Amino acid sequence: MDKETVRQDIRGFIEETFLFGEDTDKLNDSDSFMQNGIVDSTGILEVTSYVEEKYDISIENDEMVPANLDSIENLSNFISRKANG
Repeated sequence: MDKETVRQDIRGFIEETFLFGEDTDKLNDSDSFMQNGIVDSTGILEVTSYVEEKYDISIENDEMVPANLDSIENLSNFISRKANG
């Protein structure tokens, strides 16, 4: 799985679902969703649902931590690790 494609997919999902036409150029891949008010705790459930469906992976409860889910960069790395075994 191409990590750059995953990154672009995640960015597109976050922009369309949570930013609603805001200035998306200001969103860096390493920006924390929670700290920047982009995604709240309920939104994280939307993100995990999207990731599980799109990439056909299962995210376990103990994997639902900021290190895996709280930025475009973290999500891309996490998905790549999960999808590639």
